[in-house]
Amino acid sequence: MIDINKISSIYFAGIGGIGMSALARCFNMRGVKVSGYDKTETALTKKLVEEGIEIHFEDDVNLINKNVDVVVYTPAIPSTHKGLNYFKENDYTLLKRSDLLSLLTKDTFNICVAGTHGKTTTSAMIAHILKDSGFGCNAYLGGIAANYDTNFWQSENKVSVVEADEYDRSFLKLQPDVAIITAMDADHLDIYGTAEKMEDAFIEFSTKIKNNGCLIIKHGLKREGDFNIADTCTYSFNDTTANIHVENLQIKNGAYEFDVANDFWLLKNVVLNMGGLHNIENVIAAIGVAKYLKIEEEKIKAAVASFAGVKRRFEYILKTDNTVLIDDYAHHPEELSALITGAKELFPQKKCTVIFQPHLFSRTKDLADGFAEVLSLADETILLPIYPARELPIEGVTSEMILNKMTNQNKSLKTSSELLEWLKYNKQEMVITAGAGDIDALVQPIKSIVEN
Repeated sequence: MIDINKISSIYFAGIGGIGMSALARCFNMRGVKVSGYDKTETALTKKLVEEGIEIHFEDDVNLINKNVDVVVYTPAIPSTHKGLNYFKENDYTLLKRSDLLSLLTKDTFNICVAGTHGKTTTSAMIAHILKDSGFGCNAYLGGIAANYDTNFWQSENKVSVVEADEYDRSFLKLQPDVAIITAMDADHLDIYGTAEKMEDAFIEFSTKIKNNGCLIIKHGLKREGDFNIADTCTYSFNDTTANIHVENLQIKNGAYEFDVANDFWLLKNVVLNMGGLHNIENVIAAIGVAKYLKIEEEKIKAAVASFAGVKRRFEYILKTDNTVLIDDYAHHPEELSALITGAKELFPQKKCTVIFQPHLFSRTKDLADGFAEVLSLADETILLPIYPARELPIEGVTSEMILNKMTNQNKSLKTSSELLEWLKYNKQEMVITAGAGDIDALVQPIKSIVEN
């Protein structure tokens, strides 16, 4: 067993990944020498360098810091990677990201948020409530919390809020005291094979809860009856049979105001300054955790009202009377559906143009029908080419596969440069950019065009 307190130098292969960067920041704050590799320079890697972390962007063994105690990697690093193979061939201590996260949290009280979508915002909301209220926590997030401009922070209180990632079954290495499951829609079928096997993994995740721990799940989850945890609490935005639900919802000045009801308590006049009905559902799960931890109600409400969201989760890039630009990480049909319907509900008078970059060939192939259905909800949809991430192309699988299945004829397929040129001559009222690839690099150029 590795003693993480004795690590003096650590290397991350894929350091620019959102989960990896949180761990890199954790060790950097501990005074450990941190270095790493990533394929491309991004706004996040630039921030890591500013924080004192060494990063190289070429897969060149000569650029590696070879004086390291531990090498951390993710399954996204290809088997042909020269740097990782160098470490393997020279008998360095190698750890998967999930193993390191497990070691970091093995002695803390753990609040672990899992789900095929909703987990990033929910975990950020929980961590923000705990930090803002003075309760304190260590946070390992899968997104940049806008209030703090980071995905990691630490606390003397031995409590950890962890985004529990289902990809590669990583979340099965965690030891939750409180587990939250937000959704179990079919995804990562390249790993699991079938939707049922993926659901099995979520049920297994619930069995990792420590004795006397608590499970909080979205009401109506498929196979809800298969969860066998004594202390289980359900939540729902609109189903009053759930243990925690919303009452008296109103929209005021672009914000939501509502009460959160439970059999034993009622939290009145909660204000959420964040778009999307799905985010109301995320926040009531977070409130459920805060109530479980006995945080004072006024502190909970103040924290929720001050929550500025997560970068790329229903993030307002531009919000004027004339033009709205929203950026979101949505890369699954259910996430896109919540994003588009939420935006149209908040701005019903504005024409909704969605620019979507599909993420992964395998996901596009598996979920093309679902993507086509939800993208047809927009008034106009522009598809970009598929972002391959870790995958090689699959014959016959392109963005056109989605385009051809869409029922809304206001649709097109464009390259990035074609899109920017088109925007110059087509006035927009509400634009949504969505996807988990590098579409975020287009957000500022799009903003410059649409606001002028």
